Amino acid sequence: MGKNKVNKSKADAPQPHSEGQKGGSSLSSFLSVLRRFALPYKGYMVGAVVANILSAVLNVFSFMSIMPMLQMLFGMDTSAYEFQPWQWDGIKDIAINNLYYYTTVLIGRYGHQTTLLLIGLFLCVTTFLKTSCYFIASAVMVPLRTGIVRDIRVMVYDKVLHLPLAFVSDERRGDIIARMSGDVTEVETSITSSLNMLIKDPILIVFYFFTLVFVSWQLTLFTILVIPGLIWIMGAIGRKLKAKSLYAQSKWSETMSQLDEMLGGLRIIKAFIAEDKMMARFLRVNNEFRDASNRVAIRQALAHPVSEFLGTCIIVLVLWFGGTLIFSARSPIDAPTFIFYMVILYSVIAPMKDLSKTSYQIPKGLASMDRIDKILNTENPICEPEHPIAVNGLEDEIVFHDVHFSYSNNPLEVIHGVDLTVPKGKTIALVGQSGSGKSTLVDLLPRYHDVTSGSITIDGADIRQLRIHDLRSLIGNVNQEAILFNDTFFNNIAFGVEDATMEQVVEAAKIANAHEFILQSEHGYDTYVGDRGCRLSGGQRQRISIARAILKNPPILILDEATSALDTESERLVQEALERLMKSRTTIAIAHRLSTIKNADEIFVLHEGRIVERGSHEQLIQQGGYYKHLHDMQQL
Repeated sequence: MGKNKVNKSKADAPQPHSEGQKGGSSLSSFLSVLRRFALPYKGYMVGAVVANILSAVLNVFSFMSIMPMLQMLFGMDTSAYEFQPWQWDGIKDIAINNLYYYTTVLIGRYGHQTTLLLIGLFLCVTTFLKTSCYFIASAVMVPLRTGIVRDIRVMVYDKVLHLPLAFVSDERRGDIIARMSGDVTEVETSITSSLNMLIKDPILIVFYFFTLVFVSWQLTLFTILVIPGLIWIMGAIGRKLKAKSLYAQSKWSETMSQLDEMLGGLRIIKAFIAEDKMMARFLRVNNEFRDASNRVAIRQALAHPVSEFLGTCIIVLVLWFGGTLIFSARSPIDAPTFIFYMVILYSVIAPMKDLSKTSYQIPKGLASMDRIDKILNTENPICEPEHPIAVNGLEDEIVFHDVHFSYSNNPLEVIHGVDLTVPKGKTIALVGQSGSGKSTLVDLLPRYHDVTSGSITIDGADIRQLRIHDLRSLIGNVNQEAILFNDTFFNNIAFGVEDATMEQVVEAAKIANAHEFILQSEHGYDTYVGDRGCRLSGGQRQRISIARAILKNPPILILDEATSALDTESERLVQEALERLMKSRTTIAIAHRLSTIKNADEIFVLHEGRIVERGSHEQLIQQGGYYKHLHDMQQL
């Protein structure tokens, strides 16, 4: 089965050539991500926009004011200027004239040296204000970035938590972990980290662009004709990056799955001396991930040198064209203004380079977002009813009526037309060979899966018409594998029971034969049990699991082979605890050891998803059928 899953993963993994055609939708995909996750933080975005606008204005203003001042200061212009009233008509010439006028006033009043110092102080002040606005713009984006990442992690965790068990069994745990860790981190580094640049750089480009038009529309028109070539070349290089990133992330998922399998199966690996085999598998997947990552990184590394080269080409072309204008007889621009134009043009190259980097980073993040969306967009077939029926307990009986069930990924039925009734306060048992459908049948009662056809009713009400919370609050589970959490004895027993007191937990532990060994531990009920209860024996883990069910005090109890993996002494202690737990409760017990269910009120024998025999232990022995065959085999 594990091998098939790996092959399926490879088949499902997106190939670079097949995804490359989707590059054109990157912008719409990115905007969709922002609409979904950034709207709760729109206040931060507004703050960043305002701060970036102020930063851009101060940057342009400092350049515009410093150039004519220096020109006047060093005697490049000896003309006399008079103040002109401000008006929109001819604002460009009026602004330049008045700047020159104020400069001449400063020089006449304080001299050249003091004026130079004042100019330097002015530049320091404007730079301080500009960098302060830039800092504020970056700082207000931090809560947005971290908030989006937190929200995505919470949404994925919540989605996995509420999806049916079939989803987790169909997917590899390592792949789910990779999506919650590596993919979410990639979204953070690629998408949310680009948000600041996507807000800042367009604002700078717009302000610089209008400044360039203000200075010389002829040079700006020429620049506009050249820039699309830069954008096209950058787009051509980055078009397949999303597909390559998607492929690399799928290989990262395989790596995480290999790690998860190794940790979960370490005992078997050592027992079968398979360390070299597992190491070879891990090396193969790790090398594939490395090769895919190399291709992504190399393509991403092209961003800076290509943008640097193309930016230089633009500067050279504009220098050539500007020089031809200056050398012409009727030049629309003088040399100092051209120098100022080149300063602004060079300044606009930097945000354009940053935007080109985002054109590489965002597709990587979108590739990871696609993988996260595979979880977020998974449809949950276990739905809450629109008009739920209230239920407070079990008053009469549980009825399975003509129940059929098949898994969504397999059309073959696992349960075939099962009919059985569980009266209140009675104990029924399900027996049969492995794979006969016992566990699947009881999993239908708490709606871990929904029946394909037929119905399950509690006191005449179809369980699909009950709230899932109300339904599952009626049911307690003790499974073959006692699932504990890396927490204290107290919290594991009180798991799922709000406001449980120490007295209630201790009483439940005593009934489950767990109180004594808990007191013998280092910190009593405050002792941590380790990962999945690794510090406890199998019998101890099972008794903690029984104590948890006792504290919940459910009217319906499901025992899924609760003693099959225990030694004789542990089985005796657990069986005693189970008998106390089963008193006055409606119980459905699954058992391989027939000795544990001899006293059941009725026993149902399942074979290949069908009930083939039913009756008490003595009746089934007398029938001499399948149950007697199982019983005789266990007596050998």
